[in-house]
Amino acid sequence: MRRRLIGLAVTCAITVGVSLSTAGPAQAATPAVQITKVYYNSPGTDNRSNSSLNAEYVKLTNRRSTAVNLKNWTLRDKSNHVYKFSGNVRLGARASVYVHTGRGGNTSTHRYWGSGAYVWNNTGDKAYLRNSAGTLIDSCSWGSKGSYTNC
Repeated sequence: MRRRLIGLAVTCAITVGVSLSTAGPAQAATPAVQITKVYYNSPGTDNRSNSSLNAEYVKLTNRRSTAVNLKNWTLRDKSNHVYKFSGNVRLGARASVYVHTGRGGNTSTHRYWGSGAYVWNNTGDKAYLRNSAGTLIDSCSWGSKGSYTNC
């Protein structure tokens, strides 16, 4: 009887250990920074005014409990329009940063592409986020309905 109980305890310990070790990779697969929203069709008339261009944006969110340095990370679309984070851009734990299409003064929560033309296609497009090594971290795509998508 005692051997059976010990055997049962060992089996349970192994089963729990295997389940815990399998849960690790799924959590590790979650990107530290994710594209959480793309506002691809700015409100009103597309007149290329700076305010209209800046109403088109991508929201990036740090899902981790530690800060991430976005230096040399890139955000791009299917047509290869590229925004590159220059300098040390520290995205705090659980914080977000908005990358606007037009011009403006960069802050820790708002960055500006400096484009005089719209980047994100209203008829469907895809945003790609890559780290400084060029590794794809996250992507988000949308079709032709609506003005924004939550990723």
